[in-house]
Amino acid sequence: MIKSMTGFGRCEISEGDRKITVEMKSVNHRYLDVSMKMPKKLNLFDSAIRGILKGYIERGKVDVYITCEDPSGSNAALTYNPKIAAQYVEYFRQMEEQFGLENDMQVSVLARCPEVLVMEEQKEDEAETWHLLERAVHGACGKFVETRLREGKTLKEDLLQKLQEILETVAFVEERSPRILSEYRQKLETKVKELFADAQIDENRIAAEVTIFADKICVDEEIVRLRSHVEAMKEALEYEGGIGRKLDFIAQEMNREANTTLSKANDLEISSRAIDLKTAIEKVREQIQNIE
Repeated sequence: MIKSMTGFGRCEISEGDRKITVEMKSVNHRYLDVSMKMPKKLNLFDSAIRGILKGYIERGKVDVYITCEDPSGSNAALTYNPKIAAQYVEYFRQMEEQFGLENDMQVSVLARCPEVLVMEEQKEDEAETWHLLERAVHGACGKFVETRLREGKTLKEDLLQKLQEILETVAFVEERSPRILSEYRQKLETKVKELFADAQIDENRIAAEVTIFADKICVDEEIVRLRSHVEAMKEALEYEGGIGRKLDFIAQEMNREANTTLSKANDLEISSRAIDLKTAIEKVREQIQNIE
């Protein structure tokens, strides 16, 4: 099943008071380009997250947003520094002796001195954090791929319809080409009769002129290649994985054959159909830009 390059996925994992949310969205891009926004404390998992993403995505510009909530504030703790407190007490004693002041030191006063009591953020358990984050990333990727597959199914149906239209146009050109030669021969014979009414028509000369004309307008090779490219594209649409680049290459080859057909056209109807053919191929190329 083909995948679109546009998609969206979201997953929220909660455990206790902690909650990690991963959201991701993507648009078309020639290669895989991942941009992540997350809290600084999760930066150490950047490489691991990108490794997971590469397992799900081959192409596209992907924006990933990660949030981590811990309302309880359990990762913060109050720390007591006894050495700092002892230094304050000793300095207060020295000031009492030096200046003859009353030492009215109390615990409540000492506790307010800088660095005696400090609120510190405790280092989180990396394994526990990664356990939650990994589940959230996989969950978001899974939903992300689901949206890409759904849109990919729609793209495939549309492309198959357009390819059928191309085949119908090719069939018309193939059917019309022999009739052009017949019409050209009739016009040539009529002109010769008008110019040389009393002269004998040289059938060999007429046949030679028709042969030269046939070589100039012959699009048999182009028709064969176009049909081959259409079949190759249909087969590619059944492949698994990223096929966007391959489809784009096939579409370029199809466009080249259509241009040659148009340049060889010496007939109004074929010229018109060749233009329709180029238009249809361009529509196919536009849709292919959306495929991973």
